[in-house]
Amino acid sequence: MIDAASLEKVLPDYLSRQRWYGGTEVPSTVRVRGIDEPVEGLTWVLVDVDSGDGTDTYQVVVGHRPATEPPGFVQGHEEGVLGTVDGLLLYDAILDPGLALSLLGVVVPGEKAEVVRPMGAEQSNSSLVYDNRLVLKLFRRLVPGGNPDVEVVTALVANGFENVPRPVGVWERGDYDLAICQEFLAEAAEGWSLALTSLRDFYAADCDDPAECGGDFAPEAERLGDVTAHMHVALAQAFGRHPSDPEAWAESLSRHLAKLDPNDVDQAAAARFVERLRAVVDPGQSIRVHGDYHLGQVLRTAAGWYVLDFEGEPTRPLEERTRPTSPLKDVAGMVRSFHYASRVAVAEQAEGQRQAIAPKAEKWELRNREAFLQGYVAAAAGTGLLPADEASRDTVLATFELDKAVYEVLYERQYRPDWLDIPLSALRRLLAE
Repeated sequence: MIDAASLEKVLPDYLSRQRWYGGTEVPSTVRVRGIDEPVEGLTWVLVDVDSGDGTDTYQVVVGHRPATEPPGFVQGHEEGVLGTVDGLLLYDAILDPGLALSLLGVVVPGEKAEVVRPMGAEQSNSSLVYDNRLVLKLFRRLVPGGNPDVEVVTALVANGFENVPRPVGVWERGDYDLAICQEFLAEAAEGWSLALTSLRDFYAADCDDPAECGGDFAPEAERLGDVTAHMHVALAQAFGRHPSDPEAWAESLSRHLAKLDPNDVDQAAAARFVERLRAVVDPGQSIRVHGDYHLGQVLRTAAGWYVLDFEGEPTRPLEERTRPTSPLKDVAGMVRSFHYASRVAVAEQAEGQRQAIAPKAEKWELRNREAFLQGYVAAAAGTGLLPADEASRDTVLATFELDKAVYEVLYERQYRPDWLDIPLSALRRLLAE
């Protein structure tokens, strides 16, 4: 096992290169708070990091080999190398197939596999697939009190919601959830990919009605709406129902709108919308929600739609991510995803064709939005979760669409400026309505 002092020397540069690291620069202070060797050759590390904006806690798993014999699996994955200490090359243990296979037995005692592979690039965690039947998600940024993904998935299954991958085991230490292992849906297709396929077929077809062209996605959107409503009913059973507070939503939306550039939105229209929200008499109930719901978080199998990743938006504080709110927050996230998909598929086309295709994008988005809402509202009817009257429901839904679009504008402006017009157009449309 590598000693803490040696790790503290090499961890800062390593952390700054990881997609799951929350800072933007090399951390100024790194302190190893916990260290162990759960299996031979694998060093587990709990590390506190001062990134300048406070202290965060991360989980790192480290493997080592003689520096004179660098293993082939680090080639092409140099960002996963910590450095050399006392003649040993230190690296992220999930790169090592042998250690990755051993890790499964740590999370699920007695479980074994023959083949392991990384799932792919992730923003906040690291996932490994075993024998195409199990997937292990190693949480990287840790918070005391448990991980929402573990808490929500286990609660949903306990309350009879079967549209999540079945949990097989959880790795815990003290106040922290370190990893969760679930069944792997090997034949599943991601909702985002299915939507883009539908859009590409529609854009290529000599047809202007998505209902009449091949690859219509609307039936799937309606089924997804139905599953979403049943998920919310199970969440309400698991975590309780609470009164909703339009005034609190209005204050939150106002704060978020204030973060935008003055020219992003019509300020007078934004003020009128906030006042309309404050006037809502029946806002429906607040429950625990998914919190980061979009087409990339759902999988379609032969048995139906499955929902993944209940951690919420990773850049928001945990308290905010777990706070009860309207189930229409999740609905808003999904309909925003339909908008994104339609526009991203337009951007794939030759520049000279984009303007001509834009009306088809609007038709596809509207058809799938309406199908999703139809499936959702029909399944949620009579549950008491939603506002009873349609006007109030539309206002609350638009509130969370606006809030999501503000979040998207701030994100795209910083990371993907070429996509900035997608959420900006949604902001302006919602306020104009």
